[in-house]
Amino acid sequence: MEHRKLGAEEGLDVSALGLGCMGMSIGYGAADEGESMATIRGAPELGVTFLDTAELYGPNTNEELIGRAIAGRRDEYVIATKFGVVTDAGDPALTPRPDGSPENVRRSIEGSLRRLGTDHVDLYYQHRIDPDTPIEETVGALAELVAEGKVRHIGLSEAAPETIRRAHATHPLTAVQTEYSLWTRHVEDQILPTLRELGIGLVAYSPLGRGFLSGRFRSPEELDESDFRRHGPRFTGENLERNLGLADKVAEIAAAKDATPAQLALAWVLARGGDIVPIPGTKRRTYLEQNVGALEVELDDDDLARIDAEVPEAAGERYNEAGMRALNL
Repeated sequence: MEHRKLGAEEGLDVSALGLGCMGMSIGYGAADEGESMATIRGAPELGVTFLDTAELYGPNTNEELIGRAIAGRRDEYVIATKFGVVTDAGDPALTPRPDGSPENVRRSIEGSLRRLGTDHVDLYYQHRIDPDTPIEETVGALAELVAEGKVRHIGLSEAAPETIRRAHATHPLTAVQTEYSLWTRHVEDQILPTLRELGIGLVAYSPLGRGFLSGRFRSPEELDESDFRRHGPRFTGENLERNLGLADKVAEIAAAKDATPAQLALAWVLARGGDIVPIPGTKRRTYLEQNVGALEVELDDDDLARIDAEVPEAAGERYNEAGMRALNL
């Protein structure tokens, strides 16, 4: 598999396609731990070596799962994890809140290293920006971890251009992670130009529209009761009806390219630039193998023009009201 570099100068070398691991532990219904472990362990054979996780996923259990899966094979993987969203251990029902304090930076990395079974994280993101802690303080603490060798590269998730600039001025950022796909293109207005000006890579999460663009479900009733998409703004009511037409168009264009809808959607993200790395999530080996096929799908200028003309952005917000408020827009 081809590799791409995140960040300027030395940067971080990663597989062109990553593996989002969140769904193996939380969010997308029941998961089979054995299958999840096999997916992680088999990923390098397909060329996929870039894993994405976070302490929030579980919380903690996703990092623990990865730690077990990569035991004895750490050098085969590039591991990215995230900190900065905390829950109240005494009352898990409370809404998670951002915490970018230097104290939490230090506390979080020690926990992640322990759960992952490693002495360093290759890419460490602030998961959500904390409005109560200046970004310079958070990034200053991250810079100390880089100096100590516990973190190789740092990044932000869901950050606004001005936040990115302030953070990068404190210590160089290697990557910014945000949602980017055929139906979520907000990054093209200001975020992506800012990243390219500064030499920062973009890691695109949910490049398959949380699975919807792949055609794997057409109604929230098809999903497990515990699947958060059952109540997502894009998967209910009038938004769902409009977005079904969007997914049908993706499937139509994919068929013309002799590709699956998921492969077309990923090929489109890959074609947006060599500084962009999509990290589709899956908990099954079969889907990971299919996703890798996206690298064989070639989109020429006519294909890209057709997609731009016929595939609009999704109807509905990306998250519910609480989720949208947590974004640094």
